[in-house]
Amino acid sequence: MTVPKTMGQQFGRRSWAEPWKIKMVEPIRVLTREQRETALVEAGYNTFLLRSEDVHIDLLTDSGTNALSDRQWAGIMIGDEAYAGSKNFYHLEAVIREVYGYKHIVPTHQGRGAEHLACKILIQPGQYVPGNMYFTTTRLHQELAGGIFHDVIIDEAHDPQSLDPFKGNMDLGKLNALIQRVGAENIAFVSLAGTVNMAGGQPVSMDNVKAVRALCNQHRIRLFLDATRMVENAFFIQEREPGYQETPIARILQEFCSYTDGAWMSGKKDHLVNIGGWFALNDEALYHEARNLVVIYEGLHTYGGMAGRDMEAMAIGIRESIEDDYIHARIGQVRYLGDLLDSWQIPIVKPIGGHAVFLDARRIYPQLPQEHFPAQMLAAELYLDSGVRAMERGIVSAGRDPASGENRHPELELVRLTLPRRVYTQAHMDMTAEAVKAAFDNREKARGLRMVYEPKYLRFFQARFEPIF
Repeated sequence: MTVPKTMGQQFGRRSWAEPWKIKMVEPIRVLTREQRETALVEAGYNTFLLRSEDVHIDLLTDSGTNALSDRQWAGIMIGDEAYAGSKNFYHLEAVIREVYGYKHIVPTHQGRGAEHLACKILIQPGQYVPGNMYFTTTRLHQELAGGIFHDVIIDEAHDPQSLDPFKGNMDLGKLNALIQRVGAENIAFVSLAGTVNMAGGQPVSMDNVKAVRALCNQHRIRLFLDATRMVENAFFIQEREPGYQETPIARILQEFCSYTDGAWMSGKKDHLVNIGGWFALNDEALYHEARNLVVIYEGLHTYGGMAGRDMEAMAIGIRESIEDDYIHARIGQVRYLGDLLDSWQIPIVKPIGGHAVFLDARRIYPQLPQEHFPAQMLAAELYLDSGVRAMERGIVSAGRDPASGENRHPELELVRLTLPRRVYTQAHMDMTAEAVKAAFDNREKARGLRMVYEPKYLRFFQARFEPIF
């Protein structure tokens, strides 16, 4: 009797499996194509406006969509819901200090609450905030505080086909040129994001953060970190940067953070929870200001908009997130999907990022001008074909220039297939890949969309569209 080879053996490697087993399941359903078409029309061709119960495989975001572990569920049962001085806050504070290395912690309801505090405290109207590519909520908070975002990411980040291993790096020449042009006193702070979302989940190297730190020290400029997906960034450093191959993820993470003055965090990503965030600082005076403001906007400084049970789940999730086996499997699943699409010659951003596979809508729909929203069109077509929900990351997400009112035109016009942590199996990835291929095979039929409703801020969440015939 011949024993069939596993898929891994067929390709000369050992198969891998997720470092967890399933204890509980949530049923999902598949609508008919006619039902999906009705749902898409009712949602104005915006995947954010679809009902989750009408979605088959939900890859809209990895924010708050993670599966909690048995340890986290156990932690939820010991939530201390005292209004002041919850023991869960002190546990969370101690874990963040230990793992990330910052001195002072202010909890918030989620990442944008921390961004809001940071921008209100650090930005004076008219100051510049250089960063390694914009992120939607971050830039808006900077602008609402009177700041001016300035992109200083390396040029390779804007090229989806570039294979640079650290496309999230800051360009020291661009950053120094801005400082020389406007003066260090007119730089509020340098905003560095680990694994740059809008560039396709691309990482920052340890050498780069060291160099940015040195330049900031030279001009007495603060350096703050968007630590939302820094555990994933640490994985790429371990894999790609000389001298770190044998260094544990936890140690890489702490070293990277040590070069920054503070960080904001959406715990709904790396921390494996459904809600929560934090703002961390080393400067005591800034901390006292943040602790005072959090009471106004979020809640008392010992809960910041989170329930005690959520703080406990986050503290446990932080420790789970830095386990090497976990993060290797996490990024391995993203790569499995990306490699499958790449093998079918479907245009994606390379190298494959840490939290998502990004489809290159510009190359998939070369016949569509950017004003016809090709990425939004592709996300709609993907849902229509299979019930897979993805997210637009292109001209709609970029929004309008606040000075001119004109659409911003980013170089990257992408659709993000974002993988929730510990939620889907390899079979779901196979189905997703097949759905993308079906949409890709019908690419010549796409005619684009027109926007028929546009909210004032962060339009990608609530805008509505209709097809162009």
